[in-house]
Amino acid sequence: MAAHKRLQKEITDMLKTPPSWCSAHLVDDNLQKWKATVQGPEGSPFEKGVFSMDIDIPADYPFKPPTLKFTTKIYHPNIKTSDGAICAEVFSTWSPQLKILDVLTTIRSILTDPNPDNPLETEIAQQFKTDRNAFNKTAKEWTKKYAK
Repeated sequence: MAAHKRLQKEITDMLKTPPSWCSAHLVDDNLQKWKATVQGPEGSPFEKGVFSMDIDIPADYPFKPPTLKFTTKIYHPNIKTSDGAICAEVFSTWSPQLKILDVLTTIRSILTDPNPDNPLETEIAQQFKTDRNAFNKTAKEWTKKYAK
């Protein structure tokens, strides 16, 4: 019951005072299924993109982290191009004090600062390390094509 109350407060807070760079809402009034959007950070190859994701919240939240998947295709070393899965390292510092908004903030930060040393997409990570201009060009193209 405490998890239900906490999730209700988190979604209410996000709907009342959403950050300028993201939004979230429930799917079918289910507190454990959310949809979110994150705007690509300025100065990144994802700038001007709006990226959608699904958030699944486990029954034992906040003791276990939510699962997020991009539903918008994105060219990024830490996000699987085939299914939008996000590198588990993002959730490695999870603690019950964190909120869904904190997770979205972390997701946005990896858009600014990818970690090519712990990739889900090794070829993209290699390109990020060895030819940043080519990485940025492709990431911008994908953003323009998919993240409208």
